[in-house]
Amino acid sequence: MSEYIEIQGRKIGPSHPTYIIAEMSANHGGEFDRALEIVREAHSAGVDAIKLQTYTADTLTIRSSQECFQIGKGTLWEGKSLYDLYSEAFMPWDWQPRLKAEADRLGLHLFSSPFDPTAVDFLEAMNVPAYKIASFEIVDLPLVRKVASTGKPMIMSSGMATLEEIKEALKTACQAGAKHVAVLKCNSAYPAPPEEMNLKTIPYLAKELGIPIGLSDHTLGIAVPVAAVSLGACIIEKHFTLSRKMGGPDSAFSAEPQELKAMVESIRVAEKSLGKVSFGPGSREAHSRVFRRSLFVVQDMKKGDAFTKENVRSIRPAHGLHTRHFEEILGCHASRDIPKGTPLEWALVDKSTVR
Repeated sequence: MSEYIEIQGRKIGPSHPTYIIAEMSANHGGEFDRALEIVREAHSAGVDAIKLQTYTADTLTIRSSQECFQIGKGTLWEGKSLYDLYSEAFMPWDWQPRLKAEADRLGLHLFSSPFDPTAVDFLEAMNVPAYKIASFEIVDLPLVRKVASTGKPMIMSSGMATLEEIKEALKTACQAGAKHVAVLKCNSAYPAPPEEMNLKTIPYLAKELGIPIGLSDHTLGIAVPVAAVSLGACIIEKHFTLSRKMGGPDSAFSAEPQELKAMVESIRVAEKSLGKVSFGPGSREAHSRVFRRSLFVVQDMKKGDAFTKENVRSIRPAHGLHTRHFEEILGCHASRDIPKGTPLEWALVDKSTVR
């Protein structure tokens, strides 16, 4: 495994700009024109990639009235069956090559999360540049193996996964031929509460796994992904919709265009601010050094007068002796008359009185 991955010539990892993905998910609402507009708005917001999901209700589950196939309490989709939810949310596969053509025209990467081997074969025919393994599929090792066998870069979400499950999926991918894999920290609640994001896991995973680590974010707002970048996230994925008012299975926790643009801009500022380990004045601080404190004579003095706490003070600006000499100066005598407001320097001190 490598400490970076590369998608269509774009290196992703430490010391490279954060790779930002807009996840369309079910926000197309069953309308191709809306899906097309989402691709265009994502590009306008400044993201690097748009991500789709490639499945049908039949590739994810079966139609059944048994209780275990019904969605219980605690989610946005309570009361629906799995089959009905996925029938509503899926994107027709014949849209996807057309959306990729538009993304290619805009210079935007487009790839997808496949949910079964037939989806991988379909996406290979589309020549997608990368693959995403969804959080719920990280334990589907045959699917991981199938995706890895393509040799394309892989990004795996880790929501709900234990460290052992993440390592097992990585080992499976590696054994199947994957060379470039990234893992996204994720909380698979929709929406996810910020207090349960545990972003400190990001630098831990980066050290433990030695591969790019990012964040798949289901929180509301943009604060959490920006914080993740400050902790070393190399990839940010955010659900994206034209408007939450349009409704749909994923709209409630998706960013709108102005929010996505603000997130991208904030991430770019955050990554610039990280910089390097540095001490002392920066290039733009040099002119501010004059506002530091130094020693000044603050009362008129005659030659031979002693320096005291009353006639010498540490004040701004920085034209006088360093404040480290304050105690050393006290009790010494002036070598000449000194008017109030004079920066103290050694030439004004009678050397014979210096202790």
